[in-house]
Amino acid sequence: MDASTLWWLLALVLGMAELFTGTFFLVMIALGCALAGLAAFMGLGLTWQLLAAAAGALAGAVWLRARNRSRARAVPADQDPQINLDIGARLQIGQWLSARRTEVRYRGATWQVELTPESADGQPGEHEIRRVSGNTLIVRALPVQH
Repeated sequence: MDASTLWWLLALVLGMAELFTGTFFLVMIALGCALAGLAAFMGLGLTWQLLAAAAGALAGAVWLRARNRSRARAVPADQDPQINLDIGARLQIGQWLSARRTEVRYRGATWQVELTPESADGQPGEHEIRRVSGNTLIVRALPVQH
């Protein structure tokens, strides 16, 4: 069996192993092995095959890391008003248990409520949900309309 076939078989095995782990890093290593197989097919020596494998795996890992970082900077799903329909909803708060925290009945359950950091101490009235953190609604007061 020639070297290119061995590299492609290794790429195939790594690709199948990735199906069981759920990570994309094995796919990137498999990509490197496929590139090494291409180098072997072109008749390049073992040194160039190993360099092709390393370069392919490294390039794939760098791309995957950059992709994951850009996704991490995106709005978390629980903070996206298009996904979490509670964001932007309004609720009436009658009294505050402390200066910045209270509990309210909302959607049939008791929720903890906390003011946004930039808000002044809590006053009774209408508030808008800005974020949801677990079972805590982070709210800001709405201006009083006359």
